[in-house]
Amino acid sequence: MTDWKRLLAPLTLMLFAMPVAARGADPLPSWHDTGPKQAIMAYVGKVTAKGPGYVAPAERIAVFDNDGTLWPENPVPFQAAYAFDEIRRRAPAEPALAADPMVQALLAGDMATLLAGKHHDGLLHIMALTHAGMTSDEFNAAVSAWMNTARHPKFDRPYDQLTYQPMQELLRYLRANGFKTFIVSGGGADFMRVWSERVYGIPPEQVVGSSTRSRFEMRDGRPVLVKTMDAVFVDDKDGKPVGIQQFIGRRPIAAFGNSDGDKAMLEYVTIGNPHPSFGMIVRHTDAAREYQYDVNPKSSGTLVDALKEAPARGWTVVDMAADWRTVFADTVPGEKADVRVTERQ
Repeated sequence: MTDWKRLLAPLTLMLFAMPVAARGADPLPSWHDTGPKQAIMAYVGKVTAKGPGYVAPAERIAVFDNDGTLWPENPVPFQAAYAFDEIRRRAPAEPALAADPMVQALLAGDMATLLAGKHHDGLLHIMALTHAGMTSDEFNAAVSAWMNTARHPKFDRPYDQLTYQPMQELLRYLRANGFKTFIVSGGGADFMRVWSERVYGIPPEQVVGSSTRSRFEMRDGRPVLVKTMDAVFVDDKDGKPVGIQQFIGRRPIAAFGNSDGDKAMLEYVTIGNPHPSFGMIVRHTDAAREYQYDVNPKSSGTLVDALKEAPARGWTVVDMAADWRTVFADTVPGEKADVRVTERQ
């Protein structure tokens, strides 16, 4: 090897070992250069640079709520939209189903009845009617078929094309800097696992959500898992830290949410954490490009208590209208940033 090649080789290795932001590319081009973007990049720099705040890659766990944080949850969460479409399809041909009080509330547009109770008991009942009794393969096929045909009532686009571009960039930026990214959502784990890897780059085993017990059966000589509504676990509010411990087994160092349903998760991640921690709330303030709500969302996503607690806890609050250059991918200005990922985290 010539002398210049000997000198160049270690410099090349150093370049590709550096975090993305240090190489000069903007990893978050859909974010305005305001406080939230600066806070994110400062935090990632702190925990990835050798020094007092350094966190080993094995401990770099980031957890994301899904509905309202990675994609919209109005007018209803997308899983509820799937269940509602199933009810509307089946009810005309199934009189017993149509006579169910919660089905009648749904068909009448009575969201207040469906959302009553700590865990939106009417909505859980609708989920039971449309999910239980199916094998896991049947459910996966049904969700995939719905995703291929259903369109959002406001945006007239397939649901899986409505992820927030700034959050997609954030997921890639964290993974490029040694983080492992998880979804921790009140939505059904089985529903999200159908598409999470394709849509977010988050594999099924890194999805924590609400769940029920499945039952093993042999059907026509083949093993199947049948969905039931037994042993319901709701991965929302106080359930989120429980789900993190049960299914991840490490305390995350970063948490991202958008509602009071994420408050316990944010507290668990940022209060008393032995590592430097980061909490962020996406606030829906953009009626033109998405929705505007805090107290009165169209369905789920109320943000009151967590917003009040944010200043004292040091949580970063993202103002969607002020802090995001764009909301959805087809309006991203300029070129995509270089967010080199050497291996999936």
